[in-house]
Amino acid sequence: MLILHLITFLLLSPPPSALSATSSGHAIPFPHYEHLNVKQSIASTTLHPLSSDSDSKTNNTTVKLHLLHRDKLPYHRHKDHRRRFLARMQRDSLRVAAVLSRTSVAADIGAEVVSGMEQGSGEYFVRIGVGSPARSQYMVIDSGSDIVWVQCQPCSQCYHQSDPVFDPAESASFSGVSCSSTVCDRVENSGCHGGRCKYEVSYGDGSYTKGTLALETLTVGHTTVQNVAIGCGHMNRGMFVGAAGLLGLGGGSMSLVGQLGAQTGQAFSYCLVSRGTASSGSLEFGRSVLPVGAAWVPLLQNLRAPSFYYIGLSGLGVGGTRVPVSEDAFKLSESGDGGVVMDTGTAVTRLPSAAYASFRDAFLAETANLPRAAAVSIFDTCYDLNGFVTVRVPTVSFFLSGGPILTLPARNFLIPVDERGTFCFAFAPSPSDLSIIGNIQQEGIQISFNGANGYVGFGPNVC
Repeated sequence: MLILHLITFLLLSPPPSALSATSSGHAIPFPHYEHLNVKQSIASTTLHPLSSDSDSKTNNTTVKLHLLHRDKLPYHRHKDHRRRFLARMQRDSLRVAAVLSRTSVAADIGAEVVSGMEQGSGEYFVRIGVGSPARSQYMVIDSGSDIVWVQCQPCSQCYHQSDPVFDPAESASFSGVSCSSTVCDRVENSGCHGGRCKYEVSYGDGSYTKGTLALETLTVGHTTVQNVAIGCGHMNRGMFVGAAGLLGLGGGSMSLVGQLGAQTGQAFSYCLVSRGTASSGSLEFGRSVLPVGAAWVPLLQNLRAPSFYYIGLSGLGVGGTRVPVSEDAFKLSESGDGGVVMDTGTAVTRLPSAAYASFRDAFLAETANLPRAAAVSIFDTCYDLNGFVTVRVPTVSFFLSGGPILTLPARNFLIPVDERGTFCFAFAPSPSDLSIIGNIQQEGIQISFNGANGYVGFGPNVC
């Protein structure tokens, strides 16, 4: 019996003649079908404790953190998978709305530093040390944010977190940033009070963090990084599910990646572990972590939204056939409209409505033999797989600009939404021309960013 991990993912380059083809019926050089292990996927909806490998590691050239899905945090509300799923989709819709607002023409460009973590929409967490001596804290990673912040004492208003709230008075390395500092100038929505630089991060749902900007020592794995500009939040509101704050990995100068700069060559790599497994993923920094054998594609710049990582997407494939969707559907315009964003904070991939409809219809045509189920939350294409052990499903592929094709494992596009065997096609229409590749589709695949040279790589490793 074939099981899911036999087809983890495939990265191949089609022949040159295939790269320019956009019409339907063009064959993709991959298997047309793969097998989804239904029982294994349903079993993965059960929460697992952290495995014993959850400590961070380092060597002489690499800083490595273990990456945890939010379901593994000690502080967790929902044990029932369907309730967790519905809550996740609600967070996801808020996240997408926030991303769209930051990339729209109507957005007030550069008016404020926004993390995009709407109402606790962070999905993946790392554990780092803050201060001297280091106080371990769970932090949400966000590839669409350009700020690092933690809750701080004295806290006039704080949400619940798993660890004690960081107290800067107990850190020998904490240093407030003055209003005249160039660091304060780099925060667009900054203010000044008593000679100290103030920051405020606002969220579309009314959540926020407010406090002082400071320079502090962070311990990443066993590596100490001094003088990192962080927000020290004394007033914080929101449902951040136990995290102490946020670790911004975006493309701007105030993110952790931007602040590390020459030390790491603006290079980092992550692998988001699949949902429901007992293991953890990884987040690594430094040029030495960039893998040999990855499929590299250029990063695209959008001056309207410099925090986000845009990539080129030329098409979609289902069951070995290219879907009849024009490449123009995914293009980033000169004015900054449209395009395709890689985002760790969004769970479900969004596609422009017309492209999504063609993509979904192609998948429906190839799965006509599977029993259908009613729509669930944001998903309009669902199946009743109760009683099945495995099912054969068509392959799903992304045609990346420049030639590589990323073919997803089945569990990255057909996901269980309850324990009874209801599975849904894990894509949704975007309310705008913007496409977002979410973390469900990224799971299990090593994704590497070479910021200095402007490339993102897929594979060759998995987790």
